[in-house]
Amino acid sequence: MELSNWAPEHSDALRELLAKGMSYSEAARAINSRFNTFYTRSAALGRARRLGLGADGRLQPSMPTKPADLHDIGEPRASDSRTSALVWPVPLFKEIKPLKLRCAAIEPRHISLTELESGDCRYPYGGDEESEVITFCGHPRRPGSAYCTPHFHLSRNPVVPSEHAVSTALLRMLETA
Repeated sequence: MELSNWAPEHSDALRELLAKGMSYSEAARAINSRFNTFYTRSAALGRARRLGLGADGRLQPSMPTKPADLHDIGEPRASDSRTSALVWPVPLFKEIKPLKLRCAAIEPRHISLTELESGDCRYPYGGDEESEVITFCGHPRRPGSAYCTPHFHLSRNPVVPSEHAVSTALLRMLETA
């Protein structure tokens, strides 16, 4: 037996009101006014479903609801002749070749972190392989930068500097050393 807070006379009133063609909202309001209850439209709808009251005499949905036929699902329709079978998407990228890394035209001093002084270039070398020691360039830094001039240009300029620019930078560096 189903437990419910609906009294039998309330359920009987719901049956009568729905048989008269009232909506669930109207039926709930009528029951509330007659029995001094607080049923909502949803409560009336749920109770009607539990009582097995169908939608006889009520408006049917505008779209017929019949289950799809499995035969219709698997076969393409004649009207779909302009669409082809599955088209696999074309990848948006092309094969990428490994980049050739640029190198500064300077031979690093390969000094350790503890050997670095305040005016030394901090451009790192090594550490690519596991347990490979990381060393630093160690040449005199460019003013306002942590790197020497060749490493500064290497880290800031995506275009490979011309041979003249590199040689000029090397000359300046050698003059200051």
